[in-house]
Amino acid sequence: MLIPALPHTVGKARQYARWLLDTWKLPSVVDTVELLVSELVTNAINATGVARLPEDMNQLAGKVQPIYLCVSARPEAVLIEVWDSSSTPPLQRAAADDDESGRGLVLVQALSKEWGCVVLSTGGKIVWCECLIEGSA
Repeated sequence: MLIPALPHTVGKARQYARWLLDTWKLPSVVDTVELLVSELVTNAINATGVARLPEDMNQLAGKVQPIYLCVSARPEAVLIEVWDSSSTPPLQRAAADDDESGRGLVLVQALSKEWGCVVLSTGGKIVWCECLIEGSA
């Protein structure tokens, strides 16, 4: 799924993931995959996107970067991959109790079987994670 790096597209990415998992009849992982998609897409938007929308949306013409979301099912896990145009790998950091951000990758690590980042020689990066499907070994 190709989406613009804009704050409101996180919700669209979650809807797409839910639709796929419902289609694949994988209800046991819907909530977890939705949260993982939300975190990875949010990080991609933070790395390459527009933080605030201008009043005149015409000001965005030619300034919005794309993000690519791929969700695929394997026998034992759901693979989530998010590409963005930044070559800077995401950094996991310790968030203070009163911080409003900084916990995304901690959640990704806690909720996924494994995760990682691949910086591409052609530009950008793919941040990915795998979510185990209940009942699989």
